[in-house]
Amino acid sequence: MSPADSVDVCVVGAGVVGLAIARECARRGLEVLVLEQDARYGEGISSRNSEVIHAGIYYPTGSLKASLCVRGKQLLYEYCDTNKVGHRKLGKLIVATNESEHAQLENIRARAIANGVEDLRWVGQTELRKLEPALAVTTALQSPSTGIISAAELMTAYVADIEAHGGALAYHAKVLAVDQEATAFSLSCDIDGESYEFSCQRLVNSAGLGAQLLAARIDGMSAERIPALHYCKGNYFMLRGKNPFNQLIYPVPDASGAGLGVHVTIDLGNQVKFGPDVEYCDEEYYEISVGRFEASCEAIRRFYPGLKDDALLPGYTGIRPKLHRLNEPVSDFVIQGEQDHGVSGLINLFGIESPGLTSSMAIAETVANQIQP
Repeated sequence: MSPADSVDVCVVGAGVVGLAIARECARRGLEVLVLEQDARYGEGISSRNSEVIHAGIYYPTGSLKASLCVRGKQLLYEYCDTNKVGHRKLGKLIVATNESEHAQLENIRARAIANGVEDLRWVGQTELRKLEPALAVTTALQSPSTGIISAAELMTAYVADIEAHGGALAYHAKVLAVDQEATAFSLSCDIDGESYEFSCQRLVNSAGLGAQLLAARIDGMSAERIPALHYCKGNYFMLRGKNPFNQLIYPVPDASGAGLGVHVTIDLGNQVKFGPDVEYCDEEYYEISVGRFEASCEAIRRFYPGLKDDALLPGYTGIRPKLHRLNEPVSDFVIQGEQDHGVSGLINLFGIESPGLTSSMAIAETVANQIQP
């Protein structure tokens, strides 16, 4: 691929959110180039998550996470149906394992309603025994609009749309510096080992774990406007043998606010995985933390006591780009425009973790509306 010397919009980062933004801009008639440092799209955060279409239940009312998740869920289901992207509206149960957790479920329900999620319903023990006989819980909230998706198929569909509308992608592309010109940005890059420079009218920083590093390389971007990045690793463990569940199973959320607890997700091949847990770390690394195994088993057995000692296998890990430390107030998505940092034509995305996949098309609308009001 030979990049153009000038484009309307350059999106840095070909994860699910960056691709969604590029797709939306290309659909609006803008000339778009996506730069990705890896060998193909979606090899970072987007390939290491639970592949869940979230309903918008947990997030603070009025937050970007809440509003963009609810809007994004609707757009995503419609898009998947139209473009034959693998998905299933499987539903999930948020479960209480003792009476003391019932109040937490009621708070979750109230927040969901405030966020516009009105399809949650209570499930009592009699029905629970029929729906999920493997569980040992006292009550549950069911979310019928929660689903699962093939993230790989979704990103492939986004790429096809980008290219169909004249956009392009460049891989093995590292941005070395970004200088401001009168009405544009000049980017100095290394693409496949060769130096390359081009200009763009609008620059979207959707680099995931690399978003802070890229922002620091942009001329005129104040360091004070770049939030600190905190790596939060999540370990997943796979279940051997037959799937004992019919839908996704979530405990009440982690008290730290860093995650939703070690939960049950099921992929489109009916493989069960448990995770992710919450493990803050100082660097980016993806080895399974075997020391977390016992704690995960203990958390799982609170609602699934039939878990056998040899039933779990190491799966994979992912890293969330948190903007807050453990036990600090939970951060929202950060979508920075000129009004936030003072750099004309620049949009930075920081802390785009879950529900980023679900929200991807709604985030794309938000960003594209800033680019082309």
